[in-house]
Amino acid sequence: MLPRTCSRLLRRGVLLVTLVLTLAAVTVGAPAPAQAAEDDPPQLRREGRWLVDEHGRVVIVHGFNLVWKLDPYVPPDSAEGFTEEDAQWLAQHGFNGVRLGTLWAGITPDAPGVGDPTYRTRWQRVMDLLSERGIWMQLDMHQDQWHETYGGEGVPDWAVHRPAVLGLLPPVNLPFPMGYWTPETSAVFDQFWANRHGGIDHWAAAWRIAAGWWKDQPHLMGYDLINEPWMGLEWLSCFTGGCAGAYERELQPAYEKVTRAIRQVDPDNVVWWEPQQLAAGRPVPTYLQPMAGESQLGYSWHNYCQDVFLESQGLPVGDVENCWRFSRERTATALAQAERMQAAPMMSEWGATDNLRAVEIDAAVADESLMGWTHWAYKQWQDPTTADDAQGMFEDDTDFASVKADKLRVLVRTYAQATAGTPLEMDFDATTGAFSFRYRSRASDAPTEIFVSPLHYPHGYDVAVTGGDWTPGTAGRIEVRPDVPGQEVTVRVAAR
Repeated sequence: MLPRTCSRLLRRGVLLVTLVLTLAAVTVGAPAPAQAAEDDPPQLRREGRWLVDEHGRVVIVHGFNLVWKLDPYVPPDSAEGFTEEDAQWLAQHGFNGVRLGTLWAGITPDAPGVGDPTYRTRWQRVMDLLSERGIWMQLDMHQDQWHETYGGEGVPDWAVHRPAVLGLLPPVNLPFPMGYWTPETSAVFDQFWANRHGGIDHWAAAWRIAAGWWKDQPHLMGYDLINEPWMGLEWLSCFTGGCAGAYERELQPAYEKVTRAIRQVDPDNVVWWEPQQLAAGRPVPTYLQPMAGESQLGYSWHNYCQDVFLESQGLPVGDVENCWRFSRERTATALAQAERMQAAPMMSEWGATDNLRAVEIDAAVADESLMGWTHWAYKQWQDPTTADDAQGMFEDDTDFASVKADKLRVLVRTYAQATAGTPLEMDFDATTGAFSFRYRSRASDAPTEIFVSPLHYPHGYDVAVTGGDWTPGTAGRIEVRPDVPGQEVTVRVAAR
């Protein structure tokens, strides 16, 4: 036994060491580091409004939608589709995220609750190529106009139930997006939201299968439950006022049911909810609420300026400069909605145009609000449901040399991909390449990583860091570390 004096000194020493270690572990103004086991795959989790990686760094995603809308609903291993060269092209241009169209029609094509292993294998090929390059993946159960019967795609053949009276007539098949507005398409959606024919239950079962397949997928950032949900015959009230009742009676209960189905097999990954479809192009409120006991929600929202849509329809009556106001309003609404439902927001669709000014405006607004995004779309892929066929990044999907260079220069940006702390402000000038980023740092074993555009600095670039230091990183990145954790750090990059 130690003498009493020595024992007292030992206890004081232990208390002092404990206090020092506790203070050293405090995180100032940032998400807490993720507590991932060493053998856990890298995946994104929600911390407040942010997505964080396995090191607890805030990840901002820049990338594309990869949605092959034709049977078999997955891009082929060909030059037109998606190969190793495509994955490498994305990585070398700094695109660190994709939204993958894992369609209900592909997951359970033959019967409710029966997954197709061939579909899984085909997508796994693409996922492996992306994960090898550290590209984050949001899985999207995409639909447009429900099914090919109505000129769209999304649900399996067995899930199509034409309304009794309207089903006596040939289906009306109108071009996208007018096909939504037909009485039959809207009635079909109303049947779905009412769970007639077990539609919601079968949808939930498909997601349970998909989550079982991919819950341990490296670089997963979760499940986007449905693309642009149409609220049926009450669509006009959605257009004018946001249709609050549709959220309460239909959308919220359906989302909660599907989320619970996913949680039966995957308790961890982010589940993404979308607002009703017309919220993408109309300045209307949204009404999603938090889900009791659920901490890993994402808010997947779309941004389509009305003036650009009118232009795509051959109606030159809009003014693209109005998109500044529209994009900022939609972003503010998305941030408020995400906070209300306790979710991390991401602009998972936008653009869908070769109007460079429109693309520039939306990208700039995303930077000023520190919003991650996946642009529509990487390739055209014979898209059957599009309002504007000038959407992909290439004039010819089989030829990288046909890239739309001016559009690429707007989308390839210097930006903070992973921040060891809390992002505060980010700005990039797509004309000059001038970049600035400010963040509140925290102690971390991993650095802040900033991707530096390979397109904007033909004679090299200079980096200036206040409150820290930088070193060259890998794959076109620079790494920044603070002088003192907890202080603000400012990073500037300029062309020589």
